[in-house]
Amino acid sequence: MSHSTVPRGGAEASTPATTPAQSGGSTGSIDSTGSSAGATGSIDSTGSSAGATGATGSTGSSRGRGAGRASLRHRFRRDRVLILMTLPAVVLVLVFAYLPILGNVVAFQDYDPYLSDNGVVSILNSPFVGLDNFRRMFEDPAFWNAVGNTLVLFTVQLLLFFPVPVLVALLINSVVRPRVRAVAQAVLYLPHFFSWVLVVAVFQQMFGGAGMLSQLLRHHGYDGLDIMTDPDTFPFLLTAQSVWKDAGWGIIVFLAALASVPTDLYEAAAMDGAGRWRRTWHVTLPALRPVIALLLVLRVGDALTVGFEQILLQRDAVGTDAGEVLDTFVWWNGVRNQDFGYAAAAGLVKGVVSIGLVLAANKVAHLMGEQGVYKK
Repeated sequence: MSHSTVPRGGAEASTPATTPAQSGGSTGSIDSTGSSAGATGSIDSTGSSAGATGATGSTGSSRGRGAGRASLRHRFRRDRVLILMTLPAVVLVLVFAYLPILGNVVAFQDYDPYLSDNGVVSILNSPFVGLDNFRRMFEDPAFWNAVGNTLVLFTVQLLLFFPVPVLVALLINSVVRPRVRAVAQAVLYLPHFFSWVLVVAVFQQMFGGAGMLSQLLRHHGYDGLDIMTDPDTFPFLLTAQSVWKDAGWGIIVFLAALASVPTDLYEAAAMDGAGRWRRTWHVTLPALRPVIALLLVLRVGDALTVGFEQILLQRDAVGTDAGEVLDTFVWWNGVRNQDFGYAAAAGLVKGVVSIGLVLAANKVAHLMGEQGVYKK
C-alpha cells in the first residue's frame, strides 16, 4: 500500500499563490475603503467579486460614464458610412418637414404675404391678432361642416377600404401557381401609378350621367343614373376610387409579411388536422397582426387627411355640403380667399389633433401587445 511522501505542509505550500485580483483582502487593502473591502473579500465565498467592488469604489460610476462615451464614439466610427449615407435624407426632412413648422406662427397673425418680397420679412411685419383666427374658426359653421364630412369619410374608408388589402392578400397567397399569383399582383398594383385625374375620369365614364352604366339602363328602358353628382353616395364613391387605386399597395405590404411566415407552422397545423380556414385563423392572421396594427395606427393618424386632390376634383360636382373636408377648407380659405392666417389656424388644429390620434392609437396598440409606430 503506497503512501504519499509529500508532507501536508508541503502540499499546502505547493498550492498556487493567490493573486491580488483573486483575493478580496489584498484588493481591498489598496482602496480608500480598504478595511471594509478587505474584510468582505476575506470572509465571503465570492471574495473576488467583493474585492473588485471595493476596488472600484467611488470611481465606478465615472468609469462607466467614460466607457459609455467611448462606446458612443466607437459606434459612430463603426457606422460613419451609414450615417453619411442617411445625412442627405435627414437634411431634406429637416428643411422640408420640420423647418416649415416655424411658419405656423402666421396662425396667430393677420398675415399679409404682400408686405415684402421676402416671406420672412412679411411674417415679421404682419400684426399679431392672438387667438382671433381660432375663435373665428370655431364659430364658423363651414368649418364644422368640413370636420363632419372628414370624419364620415374616414369612418367609411376605415370600414370598407382598410380590410380589402388584407383579404385580397390572403386570397392571392392561397393561389398555388406562382405565375398566376404574380399576374394578379401586378394587375392589382398597376392603378397605384395612375393620377387622380385619370381615376376620376375613368369613374366618370363608367358612372356619370352619360357613362356606360347610365346608357345601359336607358337602353333597357330605365332612367339614367348619375352617381358622380349624388351627395348621398359620395363617401362610397370616394372609397371605391381609393380601393381601385391604392389597394394594390396594401396588398404588396401584406404579401411581404405573409412571405416571412415559416412554412413549418402550416405543416404542423395541417398534421394536427387543421383545415384551410383554421390555418388562416391561427397561423396567418397572428403573423399579420403587427403589420395590421402598424398600418391601422398610421391610418388613424391620417384620419383628417382623406385625399385632397381626389376630393378637390369632385367637390363642385356634389357641392360643399357633402364635398368640403378640412384639406379643401384650408385650400379654399388660404389660396382662393387669401386669408392665410385663418387657413393656417385650421391647418394647425388639424395637425395637433392628428398627433393626438397617433399617440392614442399607438397606446392602444401597446395595450394589445403590439409595437405600433414606436416601442414603449
